[in-house]
Amino acid sequence: MIRVLLADDEAMIRAGVAAILSADDDIEVVSEAGDGREAVEQARRTRPDVALVDIRMPRLGGLAAVEEIRGLLPGTGVIMLTTLRRGRLHRARPRR
Repeated sequence: MIRVLLADDEAMIRAGVAAILSADDDIEVVSEAGDGREAVEQARRTRPDVALVDIRMPRLGGLAAVEEIRGLLPGTGVIMLTTLRRGRLHRARPRR
């Protein structure tokens, strides 16, 4: 069973992704969060195998939340989610 934390500030997106993931018998959505700070708290509490995290969220952005989650739970995999309006896509820059 793959335990998943789902973090997105849009409740409708969270509900849709949770429904899709829950259709798979090998995936369990163990917690949901509506902002980055809550995502870190939920990760600490539920210790998921994978965190699906939106990049843009209130209180603490997704990238900062992921850094904290990886610091607390280095074995937790991360998948970043986002929606972009046309013309808003930027190339990721490698860490130095």
